Amino acid sequence: MVHFTSSLRGVRHCLLVIFSFMNFPALAQTNLSLPPQVDLQLILAIDCSYSVDQYEYIQQMQGIAYALNSKEIREAVQLGHHQKIALTLIQWSSSSNQDVVLPWTLIGPPGSFEAVAAEIARLPRSVPIGSTSLSAVIAQSIHIFNRSPFHSSRRTLDISGDGRNNDGIPVHYLRDVAVKNNITINGLAIVNDIPTLDSYFRSQVTGGFNSFVIKANSYDDYRQAIVQKLVREIGNLPVAGGPALPARP
Repeated sequence: MVHFTSSLRGVRHCLLVIFSFMNFPALAQTNLSLPPQVDLQLILAIDCSYSVDQYEYIQQMQGIAYALNSKEIREAVQLGHHQKIALTLIQWSSSSNQDVVLPWTLIGPPGSFEAVAAEIARLPRSVPIGSTSLSAVIAQSIHIFNRSPFHSSRRTLDISGDGRNNDGIPVHYLRDVAVKNNITINGLAIVNDIPTLDSYFRSQVTGGFNSFVIKANSYDDYRQAIVQKLVREIGNLPVAGGPALPARP
């Protein structure tokens, strides 16, 4: 009964997002004061569901910290017109468990890469383990983008996960709402338990301008996969190994 009630709350939350954000672009135009400009607003969504043990959680957090300290990520940020991005992290599991563990943070100024990487590396696991609700984390991310103190021409939700949506409403409904509101969803599919998970992410989870999926065979491969993924997202590369798109004003 507890699980059913929790799932029902998650379904209600997702449905409210669908209806309340259908007119988001029009509402955004009424905001007369523009927030600080960045090249990209990026949400990293970290899987903390039942299938993720403590070692696998640590691999994700240390992988992100490693990426932010890498030369490749610094160079990708410098490709942008503003040479700055805004980043936030969500830990997620079931439809009622999403937690913002790193609020919107500016990356680009001197010292910011090292400081944010160090903070991420020591973040504890804060959400209860639970089912896998990709739909709920997308719904929560739409709210987070709407409350962002920054402005950018690109908004990207980067979801890491090792399972299919099994809690809340079907994930593609929320994927479509996000895409209609100019949010790109990319996926990092960790296929240690489900070999075809990358195909599932492509068909059901990811969408929007230049969306893509990176596959990691295990959590031990997460570090290199997240570097590849962030370089492509931040540098705005439409095809792996292809040229970067011109920076937008």
